[in-house]
Amino acid sequence: MQQDDHMEQSERLQQPTDPAALLRLPDVLRLVPVARSTWWQGVRDGRFPKPVKVGPRITAWRRSDVLDLIERLTSKAA
Repeated sequence: MQQDDHMEQSERLQQPTDPAALLRLPDVLRLVPVARSTWWQGVRDGRFPKPVKVGPRITAWRRSDVLDLIERLTSKAA
């Protein structure tokens, strides 16, 4: 059952979706392959997008913000 959930998440990330969609941290880290601690440090430093609090214990990021970050990092590397 967990394998099916993982496959569904992977498929959702690969399909074009609404840029306003929210991504949880595991989804973000699949797109931006850094360690959790590196991601959170980047958020604190302002290098990575600010999160959106969805609930008291739920944090997410706007898909469009994450895609903008990837575009910025990719253009810097080129």
